[in-house]
Amino acid sequence: MTVFEDGVVEKEIKKGINKSIKTSFVNLLASSFLLSIGMSAIATLPFVASTPVHAQSDEDTNIRVYKLASPAVVSIQSQSGSGSGSIIDPTGLILTNAHVVRGVTTVNVVLSDKRRFRGVVIASTRNPDLALIKLEGVTTSLPTIPIATSSGIQVGQRAFAIGNPFGRFAGTLTTGIISRIDRDRKLLQTDAALNPGNSGGPLLNSRGELVGVNTAIFTPNSTNSGIGLAIEADTVNQFIAAVRQGTITNNSTASLPSPSTLTLDGNAIAATLNANDKTLPDGSYYKAYQFQGQAGQSVVIEMRGNGIDPYLVLFDPKGRKIAEDDDGGGGKNARLAITLPSTGRYTLYANSYEVGEAGSFTISGRLSNNFTADATGDREVLLQKNGILGSQSRVLARDGSLFDTFSFNGRAGQVVKIELISADFHPYLVLFAPNSKVLKENNGLPSRNNASMTVELPFTGTYKTIVNAFDRTGRGAYQLIVKKLR
Repeated sequence: MTVFEDGVVEKEIKKGINKSIKTSFVNLLASSFLLSIGMSAIATLPFVASTPVHAQSDEDTNIRVYKLASPAVVSIQSQSGSGSGSIIDPTGLILTNAHVVRGVTTVNVVLSDKRRFRGVVIASTRNPDLALIKLEGVTTSLPTIPIATSSGIQVGQRAFAIGNPFGRFAGTLTTGIISRIDRDRKLLQTDAALNPGNSGGPLLNSRGELVGVNTAIFTPNSTNSGIGLAIEADTVNQFIAAVRQGTITNNSTASLPSPSTLTLDGNAIAATLNANDKTLPDGSYYKAYQFQGQAGQSVVIEMRGNGIDPYLVLFDPKGRKIAEDDDGGGGKNARLAITLPSTGRYTLYANSYEVGEAGSFTISGRLSNNFTADATGDREVLLQKNGILGSQSRVLARDGSLFDTFSFNGRAGQVVKIELISADFHPYLVLFAPNSKVLKENNGLPSRNNASMTVELPFTGTYKTIVNAFDRTGRGAYQLIVKKLR
């Protein structure tokens, strides 16, 4: 699954006038005066080089855009992490990315003037990656950012981004240009790099209008310098219109068709996604299942696909989304491992990651309250997998190496040890936090057959481990173990 991440790094465009051109221009003026009024007159004339007009204009534009838009850019904080957003209605309607608010129904929103509000997620979709938040307790009109249309956007025009990179630098302005328009995917490409925390923030034109929502980065390496992508304005306008018409909500379970019962006994249920099924707001087919759960129970749910890329979404008894997974079951299969927060009836969406995918799948659920103790007797195994990197594994676009993904449920403050062992290839291990950010990684050196890490978990939620090969030639058997130390 693609790890979302998000934001803009400064890349200033400077348009000064070359010094030699200015010098030639002054000499030309001097020659003209010499011909017309003589050398003695020239001696009394004060020649001062003009200030570069273009450089002065660029600076003025930067300042003007920032003054226009920055009061309406907010910082968003949740259990999933941090992001940015734009106020689009004076009553307190915030536009952001769906992945910024993934798995939560309420967030904390900080305005540019440091005022803080509780925000309720009222609508979100995975495709496009957009969400709307409604602020509670707004008593005065708030500043807003107008939304442009996509018709006037051109490659080469200036672009401005304001956001909260790394969740620590609210109100940061960065500049660049529109370097490409991807009309097939409805995305704007900018030459400015992205940073975590800028997701959901506005991409602006020189009039201070929103032309895109910063959403992702394509990078060929592990740094955050790459191709920045933003969802174009027309898609944003269509999303907002659909929300106001009531056709997009926050994936509430209230109007579910009669769900099937999922028994937590480990037995797989066979089913098919097709055009006769209900669709989520993004247009993907899904089937709904329900099971009775108890607070504190540890549950493992797996979905294996044939012809589809499985995707699981879990809602608690109050209809709040509490977990989702794409590739946690290895290959393209989905897996959720979670400790249930309350007693009641849980609802599960068996879905496909891509819109319009049809095909068969199996789904199963089981209780996993009794962890297996290791030989020392004082450590608990949270996850243990024996697998093979091979034809069923996914390929990392960055370097062509193979990888599998697995998930486990962790609590804030837990200390875990993760080991990836292989006698067949040089292992590379990566751990992602519930907010989809890289928490830690290990390159398997110097042993070349064991990659391990010990880490204190910062959040309560579902963590994802990436079983990867150090290079593209790596293939073979491996064992992954996640142990709770304390």
